[in-house]
Amino acid sequence: MQTFNIHEAKTHLSRLVEQAAKGEPFVIAKSGKPLVKVVALDAPAPSEARRLGFMAGQIAVPDDFDSMGGAEIERLFGDGA
Repeated sequence: MQTFNIHEAKTHLSRLVEQAAKGEPFVIAKSGKPLVKVVALDAPAPSEARRLGFMAGQIAVPDDFDSMGGAEIERLFGDGA
């Protein structure tokens, strides 16, 4: 694994990031002391990514969902409690 000082890493950051994305990690050092290791992320492929609405049409919400249990709530927490 290659090591680059901060100045060199800043100068060649685009190239170094491309290399890391292709599976060639590198280390950034300051005054010869290793500080960070740059590696590619294990992000899912676009076809594997979860998407919003993936269960559309599979779940039914009743029309009275917002008022369900209203009488019970009124009984428990209403003025007469």
